[in-house]
Amino acid sequence: MPRSLTGERFSVATLDGLELAAEHHGDRAGPEILLVHGLGQSRLSWSRQTQGVLAETCHLVTYDLRGHGDSSKPASVDAYADPALWAADLAAVIEAAGLRRPTLVGWSLGALVTGHYLTRYGHGHLAGVNLVGAVTQLAFELLGPSALAHAEPLASPDLATRSDAIASFLASCFSTLPPEGDFRRMLVFNGMVPREVQQGVVRIGHEGLDAAWAAVPRLLATWGDEDQHVRREMSSRILEMNPDARLSVYRGAAHAPFYECPERFNRELAAFAAA
Repeated sequence: MPRSLTGERFSVATLDGLELAAEHHGDRAGPEILLVHGLGQSRLSWSRQTQGVLAETCHLVTYDLRGHGDSSKPASVDAYADPALWAADLAAVIEAAGLRRPTLVGWSLGALVTGHYLTRYGHGHLAGVNLVGAVTQLAFELLGPSALAHAEPLASPDLATRSDAIASFLASCFSTLPPEGDFRRMLVFNGMVPREVQQGVVRIGHEGLDAAWAAVPRLLATWGDEDQHVRREMSSRILEMNPDARLSVYRGAAHAPFYECPERFNRELAAFAAA
């Protein structure tokens, strides 16, 4: 029988009075890993980690970003445009989960959130950082064709336009579409994200991010060579800033290598976190 998609749930209060939904998975005595999902996604995006072998040896924590999943969804663009709020949310999850020295895994927008966390809270209490299909800077020349094509329709006031864009955006995350049941579930939680999120995230700046990436002593960048959302340069630029950083390229995978190649991803992340 497959494991439940959900773990031990807990709630996290944010600085601006929101509530974030979060969960513990796996072995509480193992290396700590905090998984930060991407735009439009949810904590369920990590099912192939929380239900896989990674959870047998590691303590995994997942949460829904503000505006996503079961977390609060303020109807204000400003609630999603301020990088300090996203960073404070991540700090609050670490504290509420009781994590002592976690490895942070930031996927896509989750990498941008992780970067702004590093600029404000530093890396001294972290075991390492794994950036996956990362947005290391919101720069036009570093984004892929799918990200650029979907930015406007995802924020459209027209429901039909926005709905079509959500389905197209999600499909473009994969080189091969997930099984029907998985894809239906993903469509539902992508559709739960308010339009204000799409409007706000494009206003998040990148001040201080490059200095933060350069300072992290243990940094692994993971990128699929069929990624249509971020170009390889989005991740490889980190290697130029940080001589200790490493790039792991997944051939044949797109924007979600942790889903398309879970065996390799889980093995590499477990080794990285344990080290």
